[in-house]
Amino acid sequence: MANLILQLRDYRLTTAEILYHMPDHPGLLQSYLWQDLDQAPEYPVLRRFLDFWQRNLDGKLHSVRLATQTLITPGDLRHAAADFHIH
Repeated sequence: MANLILQLRDYRLTTAEILYHMPDHPGLLQSYLWQDLDQAPEYPVLRRFLDFWQRNLDGKLHSVRLATQTLITPGDLRHAAADFHIH
């Protein structure tokens, strides 16, 4: 139920591909996928996660790519392709 309330408050499904340098081999990049409900365009949930990453994890961030999708959208109205008559 909490997710539905967040979606009604314009939270969107946000996916981030995070590329970071491996701590033991800084010349190699590793990929990490992160996904959560977040608000565009500020992305406060993702920013908190990235701040945590920089403070507590050894892998230095290289880049972050985002994709978002609104889960609750207005309904679509489509005309029927058939016409039925009774009697």
